[in-house]
Amino acid sequence: MLVIRFLRTGKKNQPFFRIVVTDKKNPPRGGRFLEVVGFFNPLTKEKKLKGERIKYWLSVGVQPSNTVHNLLVEEKIIKGKKIDVHKKPKKKEKKPKKEKPKEKPKEKLKEEKPKEEEKPKEEPPKEPEKEKSEKPPQVLDK
Repeated sequence: MLVIRFLRTGKKNQPFFRIVVTDKKNPPRGGRFLEVVGFFNPLTKEKKLKGERIKYWLSVGVQPSNTVHNLLVEEKIIKGKKIDVHKKPKKKEKKPKKEKPKEKPKEKLKEEKPKEEEKPKEEPPKEPEKEKSEKPPQVLDK
């Protein structure tokens, strides 16, 4: 599959990109390409694009990378909306927090203590008695 994408050239800390038509499998920092259709210098914001050649390659079915697509929309070579290029951070699964009981004012605590003392102590619930006559399961042979 053919794509239009950046081919990085330039020195260390001085990037310079050629915009090329290449096979998607070729490495982005080198390798063979079919045609150079422009360049972009991010330091000086200088860019030059061959609009007719880009339109030709798009009509043939070549897909632009997300960044090149945004550049083409900015230069009004193609119409459309820009694509979010930056990766969104992964959402970490939050562990449910243990809810702490809200602290009550001291006055309310004093009022509630007598109420708790007034309640009669409840006996623990009794366990239901098991049936004494348990029959073994019947096996039917057919």
